[in-house]
Amino acid sequence: MRADGRTANQIRPLTLETGFIRYPEGSVLYRAGDTVVLCNVSLSDRIPGFLRGTGEGWVTAEYAMLPRATDTRSDREVNKGRPSGRSQEIQRLIGRSLRAGVRRDLLGERTLTADCDVLQADGSTRCASISGAWIAMVLALAKMHGQGLLPEWPISHQVAGVSVGLIGDQAIVDLDYGEDFDCDVDLNLVFTGDGRLIEVQGTAEGEPFSRDHFHTLLESGWTGAQAIMKAQLEAVAPALEAAGVELGS
Repeated sequence: MRADGRTANQIRPLTLETGFIRYPEGSVLYRAGDTVVLCNVSLSDRIPGFLRGTGEGWVTAEYAMLPRATDTRSDREVNKGRPSGRSQEIQRLIGRSLRAGVRRDLLGERTLTADCDVLQADGSTRCASISGAWIAMVLALAKMHGQGLLPEWPISHQVAGVSVGLIGDQAIVDLDYGEDFDCDVDLNLVFTGDGRLIEVQGTAEGEPFSRDHFHTLLESGWTGAQAIMKAQLEAVAPALEAAGVELGS
């Protein structure tokens, strides 16, 4: 039993409030335990230069933490003139994950930008951002579909991120900050709805870990991802029904 009473394969309680911000095409306040991330997806008619004339769209992301998202205040990165290396790495991860779940050839020459702002951080913020941004992207695309802007429904895969760690020989999913700090191995996994992997990020904090432990972590991660995906589907179901589309895998 973990400090908060969860079992090893149990994710934190999820609260997903869609339409949290009025103006973006897709918006969700994603709360996983004490980690809270606001994910907004916006549509624009601008695309990167390398895509002009191809008929394909683009999906990208930005990630930031509020100055007091943690127990001590951090300076706003805009005051430093550029995102930190950590923020750049995370927003690229979010963008790659979202692009893996959508057919860009069906978007037209448009860009979807996911803005992921961490309001409160208690571990696993990048995974929460990925899972929340996918919800916001689906909401945005459902709105576009309802407006007749899409020739076909472009979502090809459900996408969710989940953290998993190893403490001793025990694999645990959806790490809070204390668990992330204490674990011997820390993995961030991004899954599709049919169980395939989009990305694996991980490291041993001390001793190397075995391939058997790695497979155990993957299985535990998939168990956690399935619980997250169930909540995602419940969150987007009304928008999908209103748009008259089915999700995809």
